Amino acid sequence: MALVASAMWGVARMTIGLDPAPWLRIGLAALLLITGAWLAVAGVIEFRRASTTVNPMAPGDSSTVVDSGVYRYTRNPMYLGFVFVLLAWAVWLAAPWTLLGPAAFVAWMNRFQILPEERALVDRFGDDYRAYRERVRRWV
Repeated sequence: MALVASAMWGVARMTIGLDPAPWLRIGLAALLLITGAWLAVAGVIEFRRASTTVNPMAPGDSSTVVDSGVYRYTRNPMYLGFVFVLLAWAVWLAAPWTLLGPAAFVAWMNRFQILPEERALVDRFGDDYRAYRERVRRWV
């Protein structure tokens, strides 16, 4: 996420930006940032309540399929929260091309993080995870 945010900053510096009303830019960026932070924190809280790992690099260490709280609506609330934070950054930067950043983040996460995680969770939890995957969408 930090690399994408940095690239977005670079793109904003090299391209023509917009000049929205400050109240609109600040308000929308704040709303997106708060939403993103809430989603990410809500995801961590549910993992902690379930006493399972939050480490995305160790899905094999998971102790249960978490399907409560925010996980009833999205399988990846923490990643979705990061997308909202990147959208807030794009709004703050006020450069249309920066919107490619969140899109690139989603594409990268789907291919290199989420798919391997899902394979590991199917291996670990089998039909329980498959059923959860059928009930709840990956993003929203």
